[in-house]
Amino acid sequence: MSIFFFYQPARNLDYGQVLPSHFVKAYTVPFNVETILRTSCYECHSNNTEYPWYSYIQPARIFLDSHIKEGKENLNFSEWGNYSFRKQGNKLGRIIKQITSNEMPLTSYTLIHRNASLSGAQKEEAVHWIDKMKGTLS
Repeated sequence: MSIFFFYQPARNLDYGQVLPSHFVKAYTVPFNVETILRTSCYECHSNNTEYPWYSYIQPARIFLDSHIKEGKENLNFSEWGNYSFRKQGNKLGRIIKQITSNEMPLTSYTLIHRNASLSGAQKEEAVHWIDKMKGTLS
């Protein structure tokens, strides 16, 4: 048996913690929007990943970790307050674009996590609020 099978990379260790730099500390996020973000975005775009049972099995673990690492490099809601206002505005614009173009959440994620799929109403609600926040940064 190879060591590959037993390899377990470090996990996001902040699960359940909301640090002062977190997105929900920077803005007063409506409950519905926060729920949408938590359900559809935070697993890969925050330090608060709740790992599923299959994350203990290789190569699923390496696949998950690469998605999480890439997701956090592009956008990390847990580190939001560390971004400049300009970067926050750019990130908000990018979030809007990816939601409206159905790029996010990833299809590979929503196939397994059906509750992460966004309905038309959820997309509209999130995009409307995010666009409003983007306007406050200008």
